[in-house]
This record gives sequence, structure tokens and C-alpha cells, in this order.
Amino acid sequence: MKESTSREKVLKKVRNALISETDNPYPDIDFESSVYTDITEPLDITFAQELTKASGKFVFCENEKEFVDNLLVLVSDNNWSNVFCLEDKIKNIFIKEEIPFCSKEEEFSKVEVGVTLCEYLIARLGSIMVSSKQVSGRRLIIYPPVHVILAYTSQLVPDLKQALIGISEKYESDLPSMISVITGPSRTADIEKTLVMGAHGPKEIYVFLIDDSQ
Repeated sequence: MKESTSREKVLKKVRNALISETDNPYPDIDFESSVYTDITEPLDITFAQELTKASGKFVFCENEKEFVDNLLVLVSDNNWSNVFCLEDKIKNIFIKEEIPFCSKEEEFSKVEVGVTLCEYLIARLGSIMVSSKQVSGRRLIIYPPVHVILAYTSQLVPDLKQALIGISEKYESDLPSMISVITGPSRTADIEKTLVMGAHGPKEIYVFLIDDSQ
């Protein structure tokens, strides 16, 4: 008889393990409770602190007018000339406040700043959840050197678990093909152990958080 290969032996052991039922040696382990300590600060403060630690930049705004004023100062200080946006909600704000922006495909290659919405803000991680279901798609969160995110306090959740539950309920059976979590600007230290910003995406991340609790 031909001797079994190592792969076949391993697969046989796996099959036998799946067939054979064994008692759980640790029946009293609680898999449902959170492994984290409770967040004691308000979620917006926690998010801002964690985002800043990850080299992101945070701006709190009382309303959309304050968002526009702060963004105009930022654009002026950095001499940005090509602000790109595809989200209708943001485009309507820009049109109303007469902020120049681009949205045509032929202008995309020259983009300096991409402005998008997001799905959720994860307070404990200081992270931004985005998905391919957003109008801005995949490119606008990766290609521009600067990524500006407009978010609302109602999108704040304590942990990644709540964000995943929320996005599952939002899209139900038609989940996005891409769900990503952004934690600060893109970086890598793979090259000679030197930290390089913007290696795989934007060099700068700005989150403008508007209070919509009222």
C-alpha cells in the first residue's frame, strides 16, 4: 500500500477531530463580556485622544457652518487648490457656502485633498470605519495625500464590535465588498526600519466631528 503523505495524515487527524465530539474542558469561560475596561470619558473626547495618538488631527464643530469655517482656514493655510468630493451631502454644503471643489473623473489624478463621509467612528481605537458602499468608493480614501473625513457624533461607537453590528444592520444581506478601519495616516517602517508616512495612503488625516445630538 502506498504510504500516506504528511498532508493526508494531517487532514485525517482534522477529520477525526471534527467527527469526534469532546467535552469543553473550560465550560465556565465567559465569551460574551468585554475584555476591555469601561470607557469613562465621553466618546468624542476618547476618540479625539486616540486619533491624536495615531497622528491624526481632530476638529470638533458645533454645526456645519463651523465645519465650513474651519475647513476654509485649513485650505487657505495649506494652499490647497484641488479639493475633491463625490458625496452629495458634502457637495451640497460646499455649493451652499461657495467652497470650490472638484468632482469630475478627469480631475481626479490631480487631487490634493479627498473629502468623504464615513460609516462609524470607533472611540476606543481612534479609528474611522469606511466601506465601498459609500459614494466616494475605494479610491478617495487611498489616493489623495490628504484625507478629510466629515463625521457626526451620532456615528460614534465605543468599540469595533458595535461598529460591525451597526454596519451589518445597516446593509443587512447586502454587505459592502470592502469594510476598512483607518487608524491615523498611512505609515510603514518596513524600509530599513525608518518610519515613512503616506506609504500606502494619505499622509494626513483630518476628522471634523459635527455635533448632531440636538
